[in-house]
Amino acid sequence: MYKRILVATDGSKLSHKAVETGIELASLAGSELVAVKVVPRYPQSYFEGSVPLSVDEVGRIEREWSDHGQAVVDAVKAEAVAAGLKAKAVVVRSDLIAEALLAAAKKHKCDLIIMASHGRRGLKRLLLGSETQQVLTHSTIPVLVLR
Repeated sequence: MYKRILVATDGSKLSHKAVETGIELASLAGSELVAVKVVPRYPQSYFEGSVPLSVDEVGRIEREWSDHGQAVVDAVKAEAVAAGLKAKAVVVRSDLIAEALLAAAKKHKCDLIIMASHGRRGLKRLLLGSETQQVLTHSTIPVLVLR
């Protein structure tokens, strides 16, 4: 059925639902689980919404974000391994979340993506965008979306 399942997580309660489903499905299918967290880069200009900081301070903040992201995917990997699965923990640094998830799925030869959707509608969706919608629109492999 599925050989390698990518589970997108941000460490939130909602994304944990995707993690639990991914682990269950991987167990049933005998699949490997690839846990992925996309970590943004710190905005570098005033126009991107940042407060001007030194290069060292920006580096420190980005390391904190990466370390937190690594802790999130390491926890998912540990949960998957405890369930008897082979698993990988992957942190990707990018401001383009959907593109980063699709690239990770391709790089790790995943044949299913599982992710959560916040279910935003109307103006919030228009203003904030939908990474899930972008993944659904551009993915060449099946995508399971949970709410």
